[in-house]
Amino acid sequence: MATYAIGDIQGCYDQLIQLLDKVNFDPAADKLWAVGDLINRGPKSLETLRFLKSLGNTFTTVLGNHDLHFVAMATGAQTHGKKDTLQDILDDPECLDYCHWLRQQPMIHCEKLDTESGRQTFLMVHAGIAPGWSFKKARMYGAEVEAVLKSDKCNKFLNRMYGDEPDIWHDGLTGMERLRVITNYLTRVRFCNEETQLNLAIKTGPKTAPVGFRPWFEYQQLTPDKVIIFGHWATLEGVTNWPNIHALDTGCVWGRELTALRLEDKQRYSVPYNSSK
Repeated sequence: MATYAIGDIQGCYDQLIQLLDKVNFDPAADKLWAVGDLINRGPKSLETLRFLKSLGNTFTTVLGNHDLHFVAMATGAQTHGKKDTLQDILDDPECLDYCHWLRQQPMIHCEKLDTESGRQTFLMVHAGIAPGWSFKKARMYGAEVEAVLKSDKCNKFLNRMYGDEPDIWHDGLTGMERLRVITNYLTRVRFCNEETQLNLAIKTGPKTAPVGFRPWFEYQQLTPDKVIIFGHWATLEGVTNWPNIHALDTGCVWGRELTALRLEDKQRYSVPYNSSK
């Protein structure tokens, strides 16, 4: 049995199937994890969502910003954007079922696995976590957003989810402002400073960090038994240069590659975007 964590799929269904074929994925024995952004911007969002949902307990995902955006559109909290490719799901008779299913998914997934390096705790998140957040705190804060998504306050949250302010985390935050900062860390962060202030405007690589800011993962000090896996940041090209922190978004939807990481031995597998042509 193996556990594969896969980077941002974003509706690249053909490449997803080819990558699973490449690793000889067996849904009866193996597990598939996804770092979020299952859909949007790519050509086959409906096929992707339908397939992943069909895997049942074999599949584990966290929510990315594009997944939340779809939920906001499906519930009427947000309108269609110019770059969105979600109309096929929105027009599908099972649209609300997909929306409900996504609303049940976590913002963060933590699980212990036996690996070649010993027993390790994996934290999977779409974008990142704030400086000073332990795995326990990150899960606790993520659970606050999860609870709202599952509740009758979901639409109120989705209406006010968008925005870059407040841009700094502190324990005293309350209400929608607190939920927005948590959501921005878990689904949108790239750069922050040691005081947890976010810079969400810069989307390029680490060398373009604003003065006083660094990639969020450079503030993480992990013991060898802890591992973080994340997506969202395609311009990293899958490289962090930090042990036990693995970037899996390798820009498939932008014409590059879709990547999976076998967690037990950290072996990477990729297929190019043009593999279906």
